[in-house]
Amino acid sequence: MSPTGIEQLWMIDIYSLVVASLLVAMAVLGERFGRRRNLLIGAVIFAMASAAGALATSPWMLIGARALLGVGGAIMMPSTLSLVRNMFLDRQQRRYAMAVWAAMASVGAAVGPIVGGWVIDTFSWQAAFLMNIPVMLLLLVLGPFLLPESRNPDLHRIDVLSVVLSFVGLIGVVYAIKTFAGGTDMAIGVAALVLGVVAIALFVRRQLTLTTPLLDVRLFRIPYFRGAVVADLLSILAMVGALVALIQHLQLVLDLSPSRASVWLIPQAILAAVAAFAAATLVKRFLPAYVISAGLLIAAAGFALTLFLSPTSSPALIATCLALVALGAGIGLALSNDIIMSSVKPERAGQAAAISETAYELGTTLGTAVLGGVLVTWYTRVVTSGTESLDLPASLAERASATMAEAHLVAAEVGGPTGAAVLEVAKDAFTEAITVTGIAGAAIMALAAIWAGVTLRAPLPTRTWPQGTNANSSTEQHSPWVDGAAAETR
Repeated sequence: MSPTGIEQLWMIDIYSLVVASLLVAMAVLGERFGRRRNLLIGAVIFAMASAAGALATSPWMLIGARALLGVGGAIMMPSTLSLVRNMFLDRQQRRYAMAVWAAMASVGAAVGPIVGGWVIDTFSWQAAFLMNIPVMLLLLVLGPFLLPESRNPDLHRIDVLSVVLSFVGLIGVVYAIKTFAGGTDMAIGVAALVLGVVAIALFVRRQLTLTTPLLDVRLFRIPYFRGAVVADLLSILAMVGALVALIQHLQLVLDLSPSRASVWLIPQAILAAVAAFAAATLVKRFLPAYVISAGLLIAAAGFALTLFLSPTSSPALIATCLALVALGAGIGLALSNDIIMSSVKPERAGQAAAISETAYELGTTLGTAVLGGVLVTWYTRVVTSGTESLDLPASLAERASATMAEAHLVAAEVGGPTGAAVLEVAKDAFTEAITVTGIAGAAIMALAAIWAGVTLRAPLPTRTWPQGTNANSSTEQHSPWVDGAAAETR
């Protein structure tokens, strides 16, 4: 299989495009037909798509399998959060349940590249798809016995036009961001952005007029909900964009093999797991806003350590950066997700989960586009300037300034002192670009910390659910919520 450049881009982008565009619609289907049922259906689709990906014999077959994986992921992702919200009605129990959920998500994100890289190196890229299937089969076997079913009894009808508008709006915005990041087809990107924004505006207007909206946009009137969602978006944006650059430094600048580089990612994985439980413990003594802000400032400090980075730095410095980011962001994201889910009624859990997951996907896309764009732009500028005195052919100089990986290939082709000089310039440029990207990530994390400290500083209203209360019941006799908004009386 030899995909073209465009086909490679679609292989990478199609999953996040499909997930982001379908999250809202799939969450509402789960509310209507059952959250557990939705989770299990998503697992079946994910397993089938994984098998299709492993058996793909052409680029477009692989792209189709990745798209189907996105459908399965969009069905499962909001179902997990909404199930936690409805299974654990006691606030303290739910906080620890959310800590477990956040820890598993963080560990998965940290361990995924390690395990995936080892599987691909040891076996083949097809094996990376096949490893999903046993996990999904385990979920399908245990899910019906361990997970209670729940649904929203007030959701009577699904508005098809709202589904279409949410799909068009989200896929338009996400595709536009990815297009702008690639720097090509700018006209298509602008058109996609305009289409997406118009569709989202029409979607919001329609939801405000429907008796049973697909997505209750009035949730954003709840100060805690709004504050936590924005904090999530900003922190994910910073984390994804800068972490990708730091991990690349291990392999492209320090010349570590994938297996050796993965060893330095282990502290990140451990602290990612610890962070969520630390957050659940700290929040017993301190306001969530202070704990979240402190966590995000720890992550910002991790990114700020890139100021001391050099092409000959020890891998331990990168590992320390990654560990601090994992610890701080893990604390912040665990509590912000808990606030998002706790600030809505249980029957709106699916909608809250969809918004939370959409913020995650948009943050991931923006992080790759914005901070990834900073990394590439800075690297290209410095390499272009640094190779002017090396008397390289224009075509080779252009290739070397495109990516660090390409600079390695150019250096090998040229060879000798000139090749070594090209590689030295590229490593210096990439390190400098990482420092700039890290400082930008630190600034965004600090901004998220300030936002969380300001918007979430008041104590979250508590809700004591009597034993035996049905999570699906719409009765809110002792609820602090009025018409979807939090009561402002403290």
